[in-house]
Amino acid sequence: MKAVWFERFGPADEVLTVGDLPDPVPAAGEVLVRLHASGVNPSDVKLRAGARAGAVMGWPRIVPHSDGAGVIEAVGAGVDAARVGERVWIWNGGWQRQFGTAAERIALPAEQAVRLPDGTGYAEGACLGIPAMTAWRAVFADGPVAGKTVLITGGAGTVGRYACQMARLGGARVITTVSSAEKAAHSTAAEWINYRDTDVVQAVKDMTRGEGVDRIVEVDFAAGQAAAIALLKPGGVIATYASASEMQPRLDFYPLMFRNITLRMILVYLLDPETRRQGEAQLTEWLEAGALSHAVVPGGGLADCAAAHLMVEAGNKLGTVVLEVA
Repeated sequence: MKAVWFERFGPADEVLTVGDLPDPVPAAGEVLVRLHASGVNPSDVKLRAGARAGAVMGWPRIVPHSDGAGVIEAVGAGVDAARVGERVWIWNGGWQRQFGTAAERIALPAEQAVRLPDGTGYAEGACLGIPAMTAWRAVFADGPVAGKTVLITGGAGTVGRYACQMARLGGARVITTVSSAEKAAHSTAAEWINYRDTDVVQAVKDMTRGEGVDRIVEVDFAAGQAAAIALLKPGGVIATYASASEMQPRLDFYPLMFRNITLRMILVYLLDPETRRQGEAQLTEWLEAGALSHAVVPGGGLADCAAAHLMVEAGNKLGTVVLEVA
């Protein structure tokens, strides 16, 4: 099969190789998926670059990418043979595994291949594992949001855009922050603030008549902590999935404690099985109803993988970069 791999950390155009690898064989409890699309997420790019502190190559060769979508071609022992031919989306394909989705085929545990509704394309399915599931967890980890006001920072981002939609579908009033009118339109949120030219705290207070918000989905904890303290109602929640501006931020402990604020860290790779099943079920319901829109950025084919990684690194794309595999 055709695949992309790297054998050392480094720049994409130096370490990514495109070539042939043996077809994988599904072990007991696994499925073999013929991939049609592979999503390229920031975490995939950071892994290849060796950007994480203490990063080590766990294997002599790594096929990257955690997200993807395709069709089950074969099953291992103990897996219902009726799943052959099923359209699926994949999660954690490359998380702590040697062989991810940047290939024509992948063998992985059967539960990591989730049925993809017929009305959803493979490219869109390759956006679900990390961006959509992270958004779902961030919005709903602390219960329903019906009747609540949710501030979503970075609403034009891959996670933020899904979060805006999901919070609205959950019955919340959604306010988002973006850096331009173009990104506001991309976010899908009706109420937005340009954080580059507007005082976000004052604007949100004005929009909520001084009441503030019930929850914040935060794209950068370090950058947003002060605003969160100023804007959250007592008992509110900060659900955060990144802190890029400062990876070891100072925690403003007592201002958070005296407002009874919950700080929730989101790492979608480590969702417990019950929670993940709940998220999968909710995504399936929304997908079958056509309730979610997706932002796919075409990244070419497997041969264009290095260029796709550079697109993600550049940080100016609107959506998830997806490689067409089949």
